[in-house]
Amino acid sequence: MSELDSERFESVAEGAAPASTPMGQASRRGPFRPGDRVQLTDHKGRMHTIILQEGGYFNTHKTSFYHDELLGQPEGTVVTTKEGATYLAVRPLLSDYVMSMPRGAAVVYPKDASQIIQFGDIFPGARVVEAGVGSGALTLSLLSAIGPQGSLLSVERREDFAQIAQGNVDLWFGGRHPAWDVQVGDLAQVLPTAVEPHSIDRIVLDMLAPWENLQVCADALAPGGVLLCYVATVTQLSRLAEDIRKTQLFTEPHAWESQIRDWHLEGLAVRPEHRMVAHTGFLITCRRLAQGVTPPPVSRRPAKEAQGLDGQWDEVTDWSPEQVGERPVSDKKVRRVARDLQARTDYWLADESTQEA
Repeated sequence: MSELDSERFESVAEGAAPASTPMGQASRRGPFRPGDRVQLTDHKGRMHTIILQEGGYFNTHKTSFYHDELLGQPEGTVVTTKEGATYLAVRPLLSDYVMSMPRGAAVVYPKDASQIIQFGDIFPGARVVEAGVGSGALTLSLLSAIGPQGSLLSVERREDFAQIAQGNVDLWFGGRHPAWDVQVGDLAQVLPTAVEPHSIDRIVLDMLAPWENLQVCADALAPGGVLLCYVATVTQLSRLAEDIRKTQLFTEPHAWESQIRDWHLEGLAVRPEHRMVAHTGFLITCRRLAQGVTPPPVSRRPAKEAQGLDGQWDEVTDWSPEQVGERPVSDKKVRRVARDLQARTDYWLADESTQEA
């Protein structure tokens, strides 16, 4: 997008931080200090996020207080305003940040990101490739899991999305993560030149047609490496499972989805909440076989109605966001998100400069 400056967020990420430098949550321990992002929760559970600054002022239509009342106080402090309102002050968790950060593309929800980390076996020091960065939500979890000793290559086709993701990730970690490399382009062209054959431990794909990249992923994965894909619809899931089996390069695919339902806890009124986070996407995993090995046969007894349906999606060529039911992201929204993120970046840099002075 022409309005986006490719160097917009370079001031935040002027070189990666040394591996020994605390980043993210590890850099935000201790009492509240200027520049901290703080989450305020009132008596009704409504949340507000502020960035502390000396002389700063928080106000709603009913009450207000100065940031100085929080500066120097431990996390978990309760502020009582002169109007009698109370606010619990804590630093936001990663899941809180993901759900409130500026976004262009839809984000991978925390419930799915947590399962990707666990079932994808993303471990400290892992060599990981991610395709489909979006707004950087999953990237945050992957970098937190692999740590500074690992490596994450994130590939995004859209440059504007890549810039938004870099801004979100850099603001969370307080600079460019030393294990992170972002490249703009198509995975099929980027991956063979960016990594050595059979050197990657884990690959995570979040894209419309992941089956188009199965061969390049197989070439990059080490034997036993995990391929994990995130897709939104049943048609994508079916096509992907079929094509994984056809390659004869991976183990039998395993697919699932997750749903989260909160519970209301008040006295004897313990019951499910009326709202829940239901279907967001399907996760499907498989593992790379050793060179020259074919997968063992799997005994199946398909229903009669399913016989002869192998390859039923082969002739479908239009796997566009609109065809699979995704809401299109307008250029106007991307520009607005970029402006919002730039404002947050400038505010953060101003606080950093004030503290250094």
